[in-house]
Amino acid sequence: QVQLVESGGGLVQAGGSLRLSCAASGRTLSSYAMGWFRQGPGKEREFVAAISYNGSSTYYADSVKGRFTISRDNSKTAMYLQMNSLKPEDTAVYYCAAALWGPAYSAPERYDTWGQGTQVTVSS
Repeated sequence: QVQLVESGGGLVQAGGSLRLSCAASGRTLSSYAMGWFRQGPGKEREFVAAISYNGSSTYYADSVKGRFTISRDNSKTAMYLQMNSLKPEDTAVYYCAAALWGPAYSAPERYDTWGQGTQVTVSS
């Protein structure tokens, strides 16, 4: 079973950038599709971005398309989310998730392993 730990969250002004990391332990990530989700204050968890197990396909929520980029480095058992042009509405706890042998899933129920989350706060 893979374990996931997110890092890289913090406080940033609107228009700024952050890079989130998701580090894996327990086994390599090369067999897992990976996704980022977020949950803002008083909101339900929502899909942000996903990447297939082999990195051949990615998928983004419309709200982040063109601003966020998901990537993975299987040799380092890590996955990343580069977030540019951040907006106050991007404020949320961001979670990474893993799904064995998957494509770029957007549905959270397709993922069976989750990290604990990292807080991202964007000030206006």
